Amino acid sequence: MRVSDLLARGRTYSFEFFPPKTDEAQAQLATTINELTPLQPSFYSVTYGALGSTRNRTRDVVVDLARNGTIPPVAHLTCVGQTRTEIDSLLGDYKAAGVVNILALGGDLPADSSQLGPSDFRYALDLVEHLRANFDICIGVAAHPEVHPRSVSREMDRQHLAEKMRLADFAMTQFFFDVEHYRRLLDELAALGVTKPVIPGVMPVTNKGQIVKMAQMSGAALPTWLTDRLAPLEQPEDIRKLGVEVATQLSSDLLAAGAPGLHLYTLNRSVAPREILSNLGLS
Repeated sequence: MRVSDLLARGRTYSFEFFPPKTDEAQAQLATTINELTPLQPSFYSVTYGALGSTRNRTRDVVVDLARNGTIPPVAHLTCVGQTRTEIDSLLGDYKAAGVVNILALGGDLPADSSQLGPSDFRYALDLVEHLRANFDICIGVAAHPEVHPRSVSREMDRQHLAEKMRLADFAMTQFFFDVEHYRRLLDELAALGVTKPVIPGVMPVTNKGQIVKMAQMSGAALPTWLTDRLAPLEQPEDIRKLGVEVATQLSSDLLAAGAPGLHLYTLNRSVAPREILSNLGLS
């Protein structure tokens, strides 16, 4: 099932995983998937490491979901450090497994440029153009409500996003903590003539150090009201409860703002996502 078709039917509710690196992590992911599947999410998405570092692991998870599960997978795909041959080979594997949804991303540049191998693509738009011209698939792209950290200006960021979305079927956002970022993003895209669905990504905070690092990498702001509430908390259970509370309120605000769905980052754990959907009356 294509995400574009799911969105045409109504709101979607989905979860994101990352590919495991160890047998223990593989078992944890399998447990998480088994715990989330009864909620009947619209789709799962699986991330793809920088420079294709988790390409095979991502492929294996996506193919397994497509062949053995009931929930359609969305395979993340980055283009930095990737050749057309590599991309086309991977898409061939996906086609054989019945995978029809791709999230086309630029990918992070390595700190050491010597690590960057041959690349036939420079930007996500290059990858989207290649996929649209050569594959019959549903294409999603990434949107940064607070602007991509490498963008030279907000105006240019939105223009580049609008170019991608004119070719793509939908967008999914980086995480953020203020619904106004999402509302402004939609208004700016509409001003550029783009009204395709933008699914907001919601990150429940479960680890203080981890969220600081992830926010720095993604360019997302951690509001003072959030860091002040997190500061006195030390127990993982207390941090998770606050993270679920904040994510639930944001999700409610997003749905009230007309979001076409919710995409929850799981970090390969099911408790927080399940609690959020339960709080929203969606479980």
